Amino acid sequence: MLGRLNHVALAVPDLAAAAAAYRDTLGARVGEPQALPEHGVTVVFVDVGNTKIELLEPLGDTSPIAAFLEKNPSGGMHHVCYEVDDILAARDHLKQSGARVLGDGNPKIGAHGKPVLFLHPKDFFGTLVELEQV
Repeated sequence: MLGRLNHVALAVPDLAAAAAAYRDTLGARVGEPQALPEHGVTVVFVDVGNTKIELLEPLGDTSPIAAFLEKNPSGGMHHVCYEVDDILAARDHLKQSGARVLGDGNPKIGAHGKPVLFLHPKDFFGTLVELEQV
């Protein structure tokens, strides 16, 4: 069911500073900021060749990233994203296996313009998992 690792997402308190560190200090290719109001975040993707790093900054006080940063003021790993061929089939399989899909269980459109779902971290050893249909 799982395809390749699409990205690792890092919540950061200052998106511009984080993007500059990846670009200027690590020499990575850094994309432009993209506001995603439906997810409550602004994101920047860092291309590291074999995958991407997604830098997340809260977009508004009700952002789930704002709550994450309250607990982790310096930032940290927020989630990992895996690719799947058929997100609805993956969702149904996971639900039948007892995994919890967050939200209403219906995919939303993610930062890459593709359907995404999130899985409860307690079902995956403390790691929030995002699935993205490719």
